[in-house]
Amino acid sequence: MFDKLPVSSKTEKILTKSLDELIDVEEANHLMNIKGSELYPLLATADFLRHENVGDNVTFINNCNINFTNICRVRCGFCAFGRDADDDDAYILTDDEILKKAEGAVSNGAREFTLMGGVLDDADIEYYEHLLTLLKDKYPDVSIHGFSPTMVRDACRVSGIDTAEGFEILKSAGLDTLPGTAAEILTDRSRQIICPEKVTVAEWIDTVKTAQEVGIQGSATIMYGHVETLEERVEHIDIIRQIQQDTHGFTEFIPMTFMHEYSPIFLEGQSNLGATGTQDLKLYAVSRLMLGDLIPNIQVSWVKLGFRFAQVVLTAGANDLGGTLGGDELSDASGAPDGVDASVDTLTRMVKDLGRNPIERNSTYTEFYPIEQVF
Repeated sequence: MFDKLPVSSKTEKILTKSLDELIDVEEANHLMNIKGSELYPLLATADFLRHENVGDNVTFINNCNINFTNICRVRCGFCAFGRDADDDDAYILTDDEILKKAEGAVSNGAREFTLMGGVLDDADIEYYEHLLTLLKDKYPDVSIHGFSPTMVRDACRVSGIDTAEGFEILKSAGLDTLPGTAAEILTDRSRQIICPEKVTVAEWIDTVKTAQEVGIQGSATIMYGHVETLEERVEHIDIIRQIQQDTHGFTEFIPMTFMHEYSPIFLEGQSNLGATGTQDLKLYAVSRLMLGDLIPNIQVSWVKLGFRFAQVVLTAGANDLGGTLGGDELSDASGAPDGVDASVDTLTRMVKDLGRNPIERNSTYTEFYPIEQVF
């Protein structure tokens, strides 16, 4: 496959190995550091493995983000969304406001609500249970992808229960899947800089494993391009891989590039300018070579990358475009390049232009809907 391609013998050996087995950490670190024309064989290999693992379908979900509050006691250095309770623009949505947003999404064909918000001081499991029941009573057939490991762990602390009991309550109330947010970078060195008040690496791992043991699958994420090293990016992916080998509870892996412009750590001079486009491509490609079909679905965050570059990244090992979103206040506050709301038509056009097949999916990649059926 690599005859006459401009690659070193070491890179060629790693790429050749990846066609038959997952690459290891040392090999991934080598690929993260390649330069120049060696990038193209890496991308071609990742795209080939994408085709081998999942074929030529590009999936996405018709969904709607419901960010029920921007008040947050965990003020992360990368986040431009969170507010203090006494800020003029702080809010907590009422039940009626939540249902109104949900109604608009369902009228547009939404199959999933992504229920997120800041970490409120007094939010307990009963509060999150109420939000789930509110939506499920009205829209029982719409799945809920909700909360974060930090939010659930904190709510269990407030309620005085362990996380397993908390997840049992949330599952009974209608929580279908758990977002893999709060992972950011799974190294305690970086977390002490960007999110010292969030769960530790060990706590994040314990929380997602507990959710999966209870029967709540979910996504895995990485938020990169701030203060972490290239080696820490690989370490993070390897941790996700080890969890998946143990539990098989992750439905997808979602790299999210850091949007620096309005983040506190950038404004204070503590972070870099975010990942470059080449680094984005390498992160996606190396993820495919490390994860293979262990986590077959690798999602492109178009809201972070913009529509055009997200389409390019679909040639670097990714096979999913996330969701239509219906708004994303967190990304909007950070300066999302192409807005925070996509139509099914827009995502379909991106996919068809690549010569691939656009397919709408459900939250767990277990049901698929040809696009012709939703127009």
